[in-house]
Amino acid sequence: MDHVSISSFHRKVDFVQWQSVAAIVFGDGSESRLYPLTKRRSEGAIPIASNYRLIDSVVSNCINSNINKIYALTQFNSTSLNSHLSRAYSGAGLGKEGFVEVIAAYQSPDDQGWFQGTADAIRKCMWVLEEYPVAEFLILPGHHLYKMDYQKLIESHRNRKSDVTIVASNSITVRDQDLGFGVLTINTENQVIQYSLKSDREPENYKVAESLTGLSDANYSCIPSMGIYLINRATMVNLLNEHFPKAYYFGTEVIRGALSLGMKVEAYLFEGYWEDMRSIEAFYQANMECIKKSNMGYNFCDRDSPVYTMPRCLPPTIVSDAIITDSVIGDGCILQKCKIKGTVVGMRTKIGDGTIIEDSVIMGSDVYQIEDGRKSNIYSKSVPIGIGKNTEIRKAIVDKNARIGNNVKIINKDNVEEGDREASGYIISGKIMVVLRSAEIPDDSIL
Repeated sequence: MDHVSISSFHRKVDFVQWQSVAAIVFGDGSESRLYPLTKRRSEGAIPIASNYRLIDSVVSNCINSNINKIYALTQFNSTSLNSHLSRAYSGAGLGKEGFVEVIAAYQSPDDQGWFQGTADAIRKCMWVLEEYPVAEFLILPGHHLYKMDYQKLIESHRNRKSDVTIVASNSITVRDQDLGFGVLTINTENQVIQYSLKSDREPENYKVAESLTGLSDANYSCIPSMGIYLINRATMVNLLNEHFPKAYYFGTEVIRGALSLGMKVEAYLFEGYWEDMRSIEAFYQANMECIKKSNMGYNFCDRDSPVYTMPRCLPPTIVSDAIITDSVIGDGCILQKCKIKGTVVGMRTKIGDGTIIEDSVIMGSDVYQIEDGRKSNIYSKSVPIGIGKNTEIRKAIVDKNARIGNNVKIINKDNVEEGDREASGYIISGKIMVVLRSAEIPDDSIL
């Protein structure tokens, strides 16, 4: 066998090895930290960077890592997410046998309940997940923003002969994390000694009065879990069905259970950018970073690791004497004589003459509104979809299909830190104005 044939053989073997892993992506959760952006959609379906959804990052990581069997488990507010997943990745390099299969929460004659947690969801869907003879399952949150080569994770897992490998962020500290995150105590060999919670959000039975007495010397360290688990197929089946058949949560119950049984649980340290969208402020900042020229944030323009999403047949954006600086503009927008600076403008956004938008996220629209004088049930509101004339928007997130009138000011005029004005179509979070989906802000309003 010549050198070329040997190289081709090894590449084929490597590809087959990565194909023996199936991904399980969770696109939503019952308790979102991104409300009101999740009022009518799940976290994974939230638009980001003009043309994408949050879940595109995770699915693209799988495709770029040659993992072509992807199961998406959805339940809460999942209509938009299910539609996106079922149409977005058909031509994205999944191969003949690859797929992205949506498994929505269901009831059956044997089980009348919905998914009660991540572990419960996997257990109830095991009959589908075991359809292909994969060696490991890669469990992923669907709303995090990061780029990772899962092949390196898989290689580490197999080389160390681990039962479970947990990905942990080595670029942030536990102190930086909010409540609700797993904390791993690891030794100098990256073996997980303890799994604890920086939270009181889980049920009372799963709280930990964390006391690391005896483990807090130089031989141990605490790092935040990213909620990503690579687990051997047989190990997962045994843990969920035999050892902990009533466990609801994967981290707080199944991982702790694996540790109590003496299984080999390892940590894989990730050094790169990772944003778990823990708040409205974090989501806003992630959008702002995507328009910067530095390499600090997430790179949507990486040729070596492209981000896949649903292809759309939209016309080019029309710019009519607008001044645009340091911004990202999506497809199909109509921008009149306006000024846009440091802003993410989503698809089909219409902005009128004289409007100024700075440091904001405009998510765009699902439709073009036909303004021909005819009335209909869809367009019966007095303010058309889009942003009117002579309007000023600063440090705001404007959700899809919002109707913002003429001479409106969305500037947080009273410098409010937090405010619930949902009945009026907006809220304030961390001094960021958030205009709700399909909200109507009348002419001459000052927010």
